[in-house]
Amino acid sequence: MSVKLGIDVELHRLSMLAAAGYFVGLHIRFTAPLFTYQTYDQTWIDHYTENGYVLRDPMTAWGFSTTGTIRWSDPSLPDPFGLFTEAKRYGLAYGATIACGPIRSRTIASCARADREYSDPEIAAIAVIVNRLHVMTEPPEELTKAQLEALKCIAGGDRFAAAAVKLGISESALKARITSVRIRLMARTTAEAIQRAKDYRLI
Repeated sequence: MSVKLGIDVELHRLSMLAAAGYFVGLHIRFTAPLFTYQTYDQTWIDHYTENGYVLRDPMTAWGFSTTGTIRWSDPSLPDPFGLFTEAKRYGLAYGATIACGPIRSRTIASCARADREYSDPEIAAIAVIVNRLHVMTEPPEELTKAQLEALKCIAGGDRFAAAAVKLGISESALKARITSVRIRLMARTTAEAIQRAKDYRLI
């Protein structure tokens, strides 16, 4: 099974447990996740974004301060800005958040429903899915020498033909190297692969 298909399968499983939607931020580094998936209603997403709620979200603070699982209704969870009350107006009445991974590459995910609290077995199932997604999307620690040479040429502004000449290989061989880089970095385009390589400090 390819990584992309594996991610799709796990996200489908997550959607089955999140009737009111979910948010998954995978490998958050320097405050930005490498991958983001969410299925909350767009009106809530827009409202959340327009009001800068990420800076007030209790789950953001909790997720960076600890790992494990927690219900949104947990009495030990401070919500000074009343974000949970606001979320209920958009159908996100009950929820659970999972945080895993080291602080330098933290994954935080939340699932919501409108009808009832999550049971312990459901939260455990969500945690298994989120941990699988975290492992699946673990950034590579290195690329091969051939992959790096090809990517650096393209990142430096060379066109495929010029890069191939520079490296002494055929253009089709260069394209094959770039394709392998995109697969390795789970990037849809070469530009995205270059940006991810920079984010991962590979180039």
